[in-house]
Amino acid sequence: ASRAFYENAIGLHVEDGDDRAVYLRGYEEHQHHSLVLRQAPVAACHRLGFKVGNERDLDKAAIYLSEHGIAYGFAELPFQGRTLQFTDPQGFQIELYASMDKRPHLLRRYDLYRGCQPQRLDHFNVFAAEVQDTVDFYARLGFRLTEYAEEDGPDGRIAAAWLHRKGNVHDLAITNGRGPRLHHFAYWVPTAMNILHLCDVMASSGYLKNIERGPGRHGISNAFFLYVRDPDGHRLE
Repeated sequence: ASRAFYENAIGLHVEDGDDRAVYLRGYEEHQHHSLVLRQAPVAACHRLGFKVGNERDLDKAAIYLSEHGIAYGFAELPFQGRTLQFTDPQGFQIELYASMDKRPHLLRRYDLYRGCQPQRLDHFNVFAAEVQDTVDFYARLGFRLTEYAEEDGPDGRIAAAWLHRKGNVHDLAITNGRGPRLHHFAYWVPTAMNILHLCDVMASSGYLKNIERGPGRHGISNAFFLYVRDPDGHRLE
């Protein structure tokens, strides 16, 4: 059911898949996958992944984790090279990798276009019990702060923060709340019309109730957005 939703309604391209796992990517992406769906007893976000520049960066990250008393391990995963896995101080399970199998982009494969024609993975949004501590951890790891919101009053805490690495509005958004918990993950689409088209597709293919909020615009980024839920309840923007 999840594969049918992401492949046919959303429009992600299935690069590989079997009965236990499905690997998907956007049309602009050269990497083998940006989303992995795995068979599991309960629906959950298993890991959030980020790419680093090279193998030396993986070793630098391992040193950083060791210095801060954070357990980590290296794993070999299908279609990608050496992968550093750890749980951050707030409880989020993270992986960093430097290389992945390459595939030709699909920008001109118009015969494959479906759904809202998602181009690339854009960002993650998470809930954390302590936003400031989470921001500090990822800033030391190498993320850069672009925006933040704070509570009213002279002693107001940071209530939300937006961090980036690749020069966009944000790659990781952190909001104060019960966590560790994934709020949503987001794919970038070419135009607002692609999002309106997705509404039509979902409304006419049995997914009307999976449209959660929007279309609308976010205040800080001015991004035109739509929140939808997949068959397991995960939120996709």
